[in-house]
Amino acid sequence: MADSFASKTFTALSALHPNMANLKIIGIVIGKTDVKGFPDRKNIGSERYTFSFTIRDTPTHFVNVTSWGNEHYIRSLSDSFRVGECVIIENPLIQRKELEREEKFSPATPSNCKLLLSENHSTVKVCSSYEVDTKLLSLIHLPVKESCDYYSLGDIVANGHSLDGRIINVLAAVRSVGEPKYFTTSDRRKGQRCEVKLYDEMESSFAMICWDNESILLAQSWMPRETVIFASDVRISFDKFRNCMTATVISKTIITTNPDTPEANILLNFIRENKETNPLDDEIDSYLKESINLNTIVDVYTVEQLKVKALKNEGKADPLYGILYAYISTLNIDDETTKVVRNRCSGCGYIVNEASSTCTTCNKDSSKFRSVFLSFDMLIDLTDHTGTLHSCSLTGSVAEETLGCTFFLSHRARGGLRISVLSCKLADPIEASRNLSGQRNI
Repeated sequence: MADSFASKTFTALSALHPNMANLKIIGIVIGKTDVKGFPDRKNIGSERYTFSFTIRDTPTHFVNVTSWGNEHYIRSLSDSFRVGECVIIENPLIQRKELEREEKFSPATPSNCKLLLSENHSTVKVCSSYEVDTKLLSLIHLPVKESCDYYSLGDIVANGHSLDGRIINVLAAVRSVGEPKYFTTSDRRKGQRCEVKLYDEMESSFAMICWDNESILLAQSWMPRETVIFASDVRISFDKFRNCMTATVISKTIITTNPDTPEANILLNFIRENKETNPLDDEIDSYLKESINLNTIVDVYTVEQLKVKALKNEGKADPLYGILYAYISTLNIDDETTKVVRNRCSGCGYIVNEASSTCTTCNKDSSKFRSVFLSFDMLIDLTDHTGTLHSCSLTGSVAEETLGCTFFLSHRARGGLRISVLSCKLADPIEASRNLSGQRNI
């Protein structure tokens, strides 16, 4: 340890056994759960609160730590440190863990012990990174599973339904991180959700869902197209609505950011060599194709209201959805044919490089190049009585059931607004008149 810790004696995690007392332990936090409340069976009408975290002091040793207490104590303790910080724990209670029951919901650890923190006897102190040995800090980049013990995204998609419900390890790169969505459940509990899009050499977009605040905070620190993660013990399931496989972060999951392993370095080199110059447009197409239920889009806007809404939402990454009653004022299909019909990769659906006719997204090796298909890709103008939206994207097959638009900012589009048409059909004149005459103020 560093010089400031030279006079302190720490007990190694490998040396722990039940009934040890007066301990002082140092470790780096590699995983953490949210605070949860439970009815106190001893005091009817009141609640007890708890949260857990996992600390590590060597590449081969890490343990789970749990604390119970009143809401103020537990929330204060949880808020005092984050994943990636080093902590000193004094006077924890050491217990032998019940392997089958506890590892069903907690990260699997090599130790046969767990630590319990007591409000009256235990303390947790956060260490400055300047005080801690760099060897301890470097442990945050070591996965808790063998570096080769993982499924690639291609493996998951290929195995499909056979992995439904399984808990596995995943190595992947981060394509995008969505903004957290906050909600209240029917029983008035507050919740949150964040969707992370992953990719690797074979799959261009794969969803990982975070439901807890701790994993969402961690995800917000990831740099898209620059970060690789090793997610141990995520749940894989088949999403019937999207008709694809997805991953979910659970209480057992420990995520290692930019792992220091040969396999992760190979993937990191791949994403650095295959960075797209304009990735956003294809990312948008993929997001719209996979995630939108048109039946949930109910808000009606005018062109003017959309522009005001866009200014209010400037800087936000997530798209806005709405219905627009308008007419197509520009549909120029005689300008350049290459802008009307584009080649897309049949493997990932992304636009193929026109010059080389190769897909740099899912296949670097031209000998394994997947076939392409033609897809409409044009720009249109939409106009109503309040103004015009220029350069709206009209791609793929346009449905005839509903009219919907997705709106989000792009400095490359005219006016900073990029519009994608999700569905287009003739509007009922009475319905259009009723909606346009009764617009709400934004």
